[in-house]
Amino acid sequence: MMGRVIARVVEWSRAHALMVVAAALALAIASGFYASSRITVDTDLDKLISANLPWRKLAQEMDKAFPQKVDLLVIVIDGRTPDETEDAAIALANKLRSEPATFHDVRLPDLNKFFRRNGLLFLPKTQVQDYANQMIAAQPFLGSLAADPSLRGVFGIVDLMVQAVQQGAVQPRDISAALHGVERAVENTLEGKYAPLSWQTMLSNTAPAPDDLRRIVLTQPALDYKSLTPGADAIDAVRSAATELGLTPDRGVRVRITGSVALDDDQLATLAKGAGFSTALSLGLLCLWLLLALRSLRIFAAIVITLTVGLVATTAFAVLAIGPFNPISVAFAVLFVGISVDLGIQFSVRYRDERYRVGDLAEALTRAARGIGRPMAVAALSAGVGFFAFVPTDYSGVSELGWIAGVGMLIALVLNLTLLPALIALMRPRGEPRPVGFAWARTADRLLVRRRGAVLIGAAIVALLCLVAVRYIHFDFNPLDLQNQHSESVATLNDLMSDPMNTPYTIDILTPSPAAAAALAKRLDALPEVDQTVTISSFVPDDQDAKLAIIADAKTLLAPTLSPSTVKPSPTDLEILDAMRTTDGELKGIASHYAGAERVAYVLDRLLAKKSNPLPLLRANLSDEIPNRLQDVRLALGAQKITLDNIPPAVKRDWVTADGRALVEAYPKGDPRDNTVLRRFVKAVRAIAPDATGSPVTIQESARTVTRAFVTAGIIAIAAIALLLLVVLRRMRDVAVVLAPLLLAGLLTLATTAVFDLPLNYANIIALPLLLGIGVSFDIYFVMRWRAGNADLLRSSTARAILFSALTTGTAFGSLALSNHPGTASMGVLLTISLGYTLLCTFIVLPALLGPPPAMPD
Repeated sequence: MMGRVIARVVEWSRAHALMVVAAALALAIASGFYASSRITVDTDLDKLISANLPWRKLAQEMDKAFPQKVDLLVIVIDGRTPDETEDAAIALANKLRSEPATFHDVRLPDLNKFFRRNGLLFLPKTQVQDYANQMIAAQPFLGSLAADPSLRGVFGIVDLMVQAVQQGAVQPRDISAALHGVERAVENTLEGKYAPLSWQTMLSNTAPAPDDLRRIVLTQPALDYKSLTPGADAIDAVRSAATELGLTPDRGVRVRITGSVALDDDQLATLAKGAGFSTALSLGLLCLWLLLALRSLRIFAAIVITLTVGLVATTAFAVLAIGPFNPISVAFAVLFVGISVDLGIQFSVRYRDERYRVGDLAEALTRAARGIGRPMAVAALSAGVGFFAFVPTDYSGVSELGWIAGVGMLIALVLNLTLLPALIALMRPRGEPRPVGFAWARTADRLLVRRRGAVLIGAAIVALLCLVAVRYIHFDFNPLDLQNQHSESVATLNDLMSDPMNTPYTIDILTPSPAAAAALAKRLDALPEVDQTVTISSFVPDDQDAKLAIIADAKTLLAPTLSPSTVKPSPTDLEILDAMRTTDGELKGIASHYAGAERVAYVLDRLLAKKSNPLPLLRANLSDEIPNRLQDVRLALGAQKITLDNIPPAVKRDWVTADGRALVEAYPKGDPRDNTVLRRFVKAVRAIAPDATGSPVTIQESARTVTRAFVTAGIIAIAAIALLLLVVLRRMRDVAVVLAPLLLAGLLTLATTAVFDLPLNYANIIALPLLLGIGVSFDIYFVMRWRAGNADLLRSSTARAILFSALTTGTAFGSLALSNHPGTASMGVLLTISLGYTLLCTFIVLPALLGPPPAMPD
């Protein structure tokens, strides 16, 4: 019945070819106009999974409670010295705050006034005492600098130190660090280098810790989700600001960008990078395979026109019915090209075969429709069912892809049974002078039938080995692994995660109050999987009274020194040069028994001999930052007792909501990039706090959602396709024969991922259900030809069509493997592998399963 209806449709399309072609072109023009005027892409990756899932609702509640922590652009600043790093971070933050249209919020989490004033209270008591002692020991220098914070004041201090050595009050080693700092600053000036002296390091007389050389600026940029890279304007603004402020590597500062916004932008940009080359290569190879399969430019043109009309029509349907594309649903084009070309090749190659047999074009089209129309319909419906199986899942990105691709299969089927034969009728390709199939494959056909027992036993052994191998399949749950590890955002994030306190893999729990948060934190801290927790109570230091007493004592001694009654006016250049000459003479006075003084005197002589004015660069290298450093000391000596009540709003808002709910942040013990560590961490925390959220929970739940979506889609697809095949084939054995090679191909694909350590991930897992939808087409073509009484399947025109269809589909999939995006590339690799195994099983295992064709009635 189906075959007769399809034959009549093809006959009608041939007879009314001009009408059909005109209608199709009108459809294409209208669809193209509609789609081009309304097509958009929503690049918000959060929308790829249903917002109605419980864990997604918890994440949304957390985002609503602390909106300032959502969609962050994180700027990481590394400098040569603590001074440079701090000043660079403050300058950049102030610059970005001046652009409120681009940045909704700009924060310095560890450099706001609260931490600069009270930072000592968060140190152990011994370190507080050490700091106080260092500042008291440096009191003479601090006083001189406070009274004259200029180059003149710096060289005045050197004079005092030299005089102290001459008087025997101090030993040369006591001033060596200071002299070395001045010597280095002068040398850099002589070489024309901008390299400011670190007064923090010199005053404390201790080497900076790695944390002292890094500062972080948190920004919340305005995002444009209609753009491929929503955060591009903000990222460009950061780079422009850094350049304008001179925050560049040649000036000792490196500015890098990461955070969720940069990561998403880099991911989407990586997807687009190189797409032109891979698309051009794919189209070139696709045209080559089509020409080799068809051996006719006219039929080639007919298929290309049919494909184009179908692609435009499917795009218009997507825009009308679904709305904006998402980063996954845009892949419908690759899938449509693969399936539509398959249908076009099947019809055209069968037409060529019939044209060789009967010669007449009209009769050949009708015979082709009778012979291949029904299998094409079943193949397209099966592929459509495979795609529609995604629709009821919670993986919204793939669900929308399922809708678009499923409808696309129906559009492709209709056009290949109407527009394609109409175009062939109008273009009137030449007749076929020779058989279309593979004559050389007849020996293989006979061998597979004669040795079918051995082939099937071999296939069974391979299947058993694959079942053993699939136990070692690895699923990579970490979304970072799907991104380009060399992109700035990923590389910077990996660098940050070397410090456990900077990991993004923290679990967040919202509690009713700060007291409840502290109680929960105490329980979580007892877990072996938790490294530490942070709550608002963490900002109330221990042992404050003792630390404040130490600071108060130091302030009593240092306050008058740091706030002199008079401050000298800025010196003239001549005054500075006079001070330098005086210092040079003092240094030469002790140079005979102190080499350090001799080296400083030597570089000062060279500097004083320069014809060009060295003072602007010398100020930048030696004295410009003195006022900032003195203010840092004043702030540190002004520490005050901290309670929950007096923590400033700028700090409190990150931990307590306006209605009094409080946040608990838990950090994992071990490397959170290890899936096992992350899984145990999430399980342990959620056992105590079921409402926990945060990136570790999102990663684990996303993995479950995606895996569940594909398992659900696979079950639905297998059941629906089996039912469809049973309705069409009406024999359970034939249904099993169609599906068995596909199951073997699936096992081979999974075993290959295990053996060659190709982990499954969010992106490439799509290959498995697609394997079912595409592979069933190949098997149906062979089974229905075999049921029609045709032996020698491999030498038939159907085998030729399947081979070149696989080559064109594989080319489309293979182009994905060339992507710069690791996730997309892994999807392309797995799709290509699965397609290769599908073709292998179709050409070897399926003929052996079928055996000799059934006897046809006379």
